[in-house]
Amino acid sequence: MRLALSIVAALVLSYGVALADPVGNYRVAGTNPGGDGKYSGEVAISKTGDTFKVVWDIEGDKYVGTGIGSKDFIAVSYKSGDHTGLALYAEQPDGSWSGFWTYAGGKKIGTERWIKE
Repeated sequence: MRLALSIVAALVLSYGVALADPVGNYRVAGTNPGGDGKYSGEVAISKTGDTFKVVWDIEGDKYVGTGIGSKDFIAVSYKSGDHTGLALYAEQPDGSWSGFWTYAGGKKIGTERWIKE
């Protein structure tokens, strides 16, 4: 167990020099888990030390999350009211970010794309 934790810690520290930089304001377009409806809105990402604060405004509903990342991805845990979940995004060549998300305990995933404003 200690060896596994040491390996994970080493990987996390090695990513520290090449963090993703999604900081900015984006338009959001997504689909709900299982393809059950589409949505749109805005998301603002700011740097908070080694992490990122991610705030979505989806049709008047606010979701607040904390993200961590490397040069290849950003993972975000989020909360809104009684809803919590996890999302994973990758930067695209055009500067947008796209990925997948689910609610805590979910069995299906949704998709989401951030387009820089």
